[in-house]
Amino acid sequence: MPKPLRHVFVCTQNRPPQHPRGSCAAKGSTAVLQAFWGELQKRNAFDKVAITYSGCLGPCEMGPNVLVYPEGVLYSGVGVADVEEIFTSHLENGEPVERLKAHPAAW
Repeated sequence: MPKPLRHVFVCTQNRPPQHPRGSCAAKGSTAVLQAFWGELQKRNAFDKVAITYSGCLGPCEMGPNVLVYPEGVLYSGVGVADVEEIFTSHLENGEPVERLKAHPAAW
């Protein structure tokens, strides 16, 4: 398998319902992860993009959080409806989706 051009990490951290930090899983990150995997398969981009689930990426209150390397772009509040745009704009064309980028103070 060739080295991917970009690597996507989707936080799937799960905490108890009353935890003060919350969690990305409680905010739907598992569905976001599944949507990324679906786009990967649909576009047959296995040689260009890697998608990995991860633990906590930091700003839990703003999740679901998605981190894209090598650029180190953190997206927050990502929903299933955002995945196709991230895939097309950032993962395929190298243009981060500005409206979804985490506030600089969070990252």
